[in-house]
Amino acid sequence: MPNNRRPEDEFFDDIETEEALKEEREQAELDAAETEVDSTADSNDPAQILSVLDKLKSENEEMKDRTLRTIAEMDNLRKRTAREITDARSYAVANFARDLLGVGDNLQRAIQAVPVEKRESGSEEFKALIEGVELTERELLKALTNAGVNKFNPEGEKFDPNFHQAMFELPDPNVPNNSVAQVVQEGYKIGDRVLRPAMVGVAKGGPKFEDVVNPDQDSAEEADTIDE
Repeated sequence: MPNNRRPEDEFFDDIETEEALKEEREQAELDAAETEVDSTADSNDPAQILSVLDKLKSENEEMKDRTLRTIAEMDNLRKRTAREITDARSYAVANFARDLLGVGDNLQRAIQAVPVEKRESGSEEFKALIEGVELTERELLKALTNAGVNKFNPEGEKFDPNFHQAMFELPDPNVPNNSVAQVVQEGYKIGDRVLRPAMVGVAKGGPKFEDVVNPDQDSAEEADTIDE
């Protein structure tokens, strides 16, 4: 039968084997301590018996604390490893997907280079060619989406350097300051990470973005201040 075990399964098996060996060592130490108590039990000296019992209790507490620490460390290691494996699976295609974005850009440029009137007046072969390019672009975007890569258009949003790349400023008193006024090129994300930032033009000279987007919130805060 084919081996369907994943590498992470073997990794966790090794951790469990190590935990089992530690438990065996600790049990052996307990057995040795109990043997010492049994050998001392024949003595009639109460002080000696109490001394051995105190020693055994101290060793038992120490091993208990050590065991709890080991369990916590193994649990953290298991969670961290599982998270790293999940991230590796989710973002393994990032470099390949980033290379494909250039292909998508070229397909889009080819489509945009042909005006609508020329498409309608062109021959059937020419129309079929344009439709083929459009279909190829759609299939490429679909493949990227299936791989977890999604396009985003931040127009009208507040400028965020983590997701947007400012290409120029657009002075406009009617547009919220520091907002995305124009998108030159849409961005792409893979999961929660930016695969390629959106290239944008940023508005300057207008009202604060927060005053335009959440005017009621500012009024409510002022009202709360007056009530206090």
